[in-house]
Amino acid sequence: MIRNAIIAVGVLVGACASASSRSLEGIPPVQGEMRSSNGIRFVDIATGTGESMAPRKCVYTHYTGWLADGTKFDSSHDVTSNGTGGEPVAFIQGTGRVMPGWEVGFNGMRVGGRRRLYIPYQLGYGEKGNPPLIPARAALTFDVELMAVADADAHQCRSWKSVSGSG
Repeated sequence: MIRNAIIAVGVLVGACASASSRSLEGIPPVQGEMRSSNGIRFVDIATGTGESMAPRKCVYTHYTGWLADGTKFDSSHDVTSNGTGGEPVAFIQGTGRVMPGWEVGFNGMRVGGRRRLYIPYQLGYGEKGNPPLIPARAALTFDVELMAVADADAHQCRSWKSVSGSG
């Protein structure tokens, strides 16, 4: 009996140590080692081989965000109102212009890397949320892909087209 309980605990600990292939409906499953840093948990889905992310650099990222119940609330991949595909969003790392979970979530990434971020409400939209899409105290899950890193021009990011060479 005790042996079975020890085995069961070991199985549970092992399941928590890596990202499960099981997921809520709406959130695609990922595989990989669950890690944590500065209050968030994350799984590297793919390791990038390009330039390293760095503070005060302009970060270009595609992302999709889900609530804890699996509801997708936003994605840079979604088609825009004018019918074009979404472009990566840009922000300057370390300036507080994005939620704290994103400020730390990209640390250690390289261009081409993809990561799943599990962000507690304290490092997301906080106590009040961001109604009507984000309820109060909402834990968030994001899949992010680091598309490019560039120097910031006068505290702004250049357009995606100027960085990617498209358009």
